[in-house]
Order: sequence, then C-alpha cells, then structure tokens
Amino acid sequence: MGSSLKFHCCLVSVMVLLPALCYSQDYFVRSRATYYGSPDCLGTPTGACGFGDYGRSANDANVAGVARLYKNGSGCGACYQVRCTYPQLCTDNGVNIVVTDYGEGDHTDFILSPRAYSRMARPDTAAQLFAYGVVDIEFQRIPCTYNGFRLQLKVGEHSRYPNYLAIILLYVPGRVEIQSTEIWREDLGEWVAMRRAYGAVFDTTNLPLGPVFLRFLARYGAGPTWVEAPNVIPLDWKAGVAYETDIQF
Repeated sequence: MGSSLKFHCCLVSVMVLLPALCYSQDYFVRSRATYYGSPDCLGTPTGACGFGDYGRSANDANVAGVARLYKNGSGCGACYQVRCTYPQLCTDNGVNIVVTDYGEGDHTDFILSPRAYSRMARPDTAAQLFAYGVVDIEFQRIPCTYNGFRLQLKVGEHSRYPNYLAIILLYVPGRVEIQSTEIWREDLGEWVAMRRAYGAVFDTTNLPLGPVFLRFLARYGAGPTWVEAPNVIPLDWKAGVAYETDIQF
C-alpha cells in the first residue's frame, strides 16, 4: 500500500479530557485532534448521532466524532472551527466541521474525517500532518450555516404507522442545541415527551391518530425555548423521507 493511501486510511481512536464548555462559547480552546480511517475520506453513515448518509457527506464531509462535546446527543450537529497549531504545516483558519459521531481516545477532543483533517493543512503539507497522527489544535463553537437548507425532520427508516415513529433532526442552524422533543396527543389534550433514542434521534410508540405536531426545546441565545413545528410531517408520512420546516431560530 502506497504511503499516500496509508496516511488517509489509518484508524486512530480518541479521548476527551476538556472541561465542559458554555453554550455561547466564542473563544478558542486548546486541545488535540486526530482522524479516523475511511476508504473514501468521507464521514461514516453509521455514526452515533443517527444521521445515516447525511453524516457521511454533510458539510462537504468536513465532519467529526466527539466525546465530551457529544452531550448525550444534544451536541450532534454542532459546528466548530478547528485549526492545528503548527505554523509551518497549518493554515490560519483551519476547517469548519459538523459533529456527526461519538468517539473517544488519546487525550483528544475531535476525531476528524480524513477530508476535514487534511483541510487544516497548508498546500502540499497534508502528508506531513497525517504522519503526526495526533496534533495540537485550537477550536471554538461557530454557527452552523447550510445554504439552501432549513431544519429538516427525517422520519427514521424503521418507522411504521401506527406502532413506531422515529425523527432525526437534520440541518440544525446557528448555535442551536435541541434538548428534547415532544409530540402532541390530541386524544389526551397534552404534549407527550419523545424518547431520545440516541444522538439526534427521537422516537415514540405513542403515535397520535391524526396529524403529527412536534415541538422542540431548543437552547440558543439567552436560554432554552420551546419551538413548535406544526403541519411539517403529513398524515401519510413515509419512512426515510425528510420534511423541511419553516422554523427560524
């Protein structure tokens, strides 16, 4: 196997030892980062956020796995600027990544996709950066921006009416963190909590008989706020289909 392929496909694990960050972080924090093996240098469709193929190609495959920043799944979809700190090898701006997976290992805060890791490097220095395996970095939370996309609610592939419904949140904008999700039960006259199955996946076996109305406890700005998403998921929803919302945070 050639050396150019070797540094792209090496599998490295990570661990997070950084103290928890506040939600409004707007400063750089020192840490370390590594990368994971991938035959095509993209993300993984089987990540712990539950994003599926979205986790493989989101943000042009500039994605990462985290541990402390995973926050029991509410950190899924968060965006960070990550830059390595070797002036001779690293660009000033580094790379902007989206959290799509959980991972821990050797004193690091990010396991980057090979594509994201290489984009921290100056031209013609990626091979040298891959040779390090683990690099010193600085990172900060930044707003997520998805040109042409709004928040989407994807119905999980294993959803089956009327027994089971799973929802995956995609393209969460800004610095929003979704802390919980509830579904309206017209027969009960109340909102009922959905279970966070894992990552960005919420599910329930208590489906309403009529349309699906959801609301989310979203943390952004000054604090958590309930945001409703009525009339987004149709009565005849289909498993595997993503429905775009009009929600503006």
